[in-house]
Amino acid sequence: MVSKEFLYEYLNAYSPVAQEGEGQKVWTDYISNYVDEIHHDHYGTAYGIVKSGVEQPKKVVIEAHCDEISWMISHIDSDGYVYVVRHGGSDHQIAPSKTVVVHTRKHGKVKGVFGWPAIHVRKDKEQHPSLDNIFIDVAAHSKDEVAEMGIEVGNIVTFDDQLFEMGDYYVGKALDNKIGGYIIAEVARRLKEDGVKLPFDLYVVNSVQEEVGLYGARMIANNIKPDVALVTDVCHITKSPMYNVKKDAETIGGKGCAIEHTAQNHRQLIELFRECGDEKGIDYQLTIGSYGNDTMGFFLADGGIPTAIIATPLKYMHTTVEMAHKNDVESVIKMFIESLKNLNDKTTFLK
Repeated sequence: MVSKEFLYEYLNAYSPVAQEGEGQKVWTDYISNYVDEIHHDHYGTAYGIVKSGVEQPKKVVIEAHCDEISWMISHIDSDGYVYVVRHGGSDHQIAPSKTVVVHTRKHGKVKGVFGWPAIHVRKDKEQHPSLDNIFIDVAAHSKDEVAEMGIEVGNIVTFDDQLFEMGDYYVGKALDNKIGGYIIAEVARRLKEDGVKLPFDLYVVNSVQEEVGLYGARMIANNIKPDVALVTDVCHITKSPMYNVKKDAETIGGKGCAIEHTAQNHRQLIELFRECGDEKGIDYQLTIGSYGNDTMGFFLADGGIPTAIIATPLKYMHTTVEMAHKNDVESVIKMFIESLKNLNDKTTFLK
């Protein structure tokens, strides 16, 4: 499988929060060609290890998260309509008219739609979708019919959309942050094929449950106990409507990866990224970042593991049309590779 085929297969695989196994299987099948070992923790975080051959090696993590936002069924009424709560940061305002997949225990994937009454029959034509009024229609007429489909309270629901390309952008659901899983797999592939030998063991980690509390990163940080963790996730393209660049910093699609400045992003690692970018001609942008990504899992683990993030700028986060510029994806890959190759020389963490 070439990397573009992997990208499509992985991004289109379902990976809802706490049920990430389908996507993780695609990911581990691919990276197994480029790492020496594959492991999983109890909750489904997957990682590959590239062995250095060094005695008592240091451990360096590159990490993304694999889970996609979703919904969870909370109620089924007597007429067969299904109600949900958020499972991660799902946006109720985009739900009406979207097709969905209900992930059932007995019958696998079942189709449904978020229904919504026509504008000309609503008493309030400006009524907005809310968690109180959105619902899923699975073409059933009773609660018993819904049960016969295997649908029950606790089932996870995901939007049913596929990755596509539009101009210079990848477009689809769950680029937050499955594009990161593609990036770290591509880093492992290029290091292997280019014959790069790193002086530390490299852990290529695809974590679960970021969208509900950074849980996978917190668990795996305490499991692996790395010396350094380099994370990738997405950030916002703020040069698009309805953003405030004075507040959120200016980030532009196609202008390179984003280096985030927040308290958990270690200044030595920020400097490492910038020096590598300057020396190798890798485009990058500066942004202020957030505290809501997996760097926090490493920052707070085991006394504080040095960490920082290289982010992929993204349009329309937490929708089904998230957009990542191909140049920015390539920039993140190159920045990871060069940073790993220079980690020993430009930081003090592995001395």
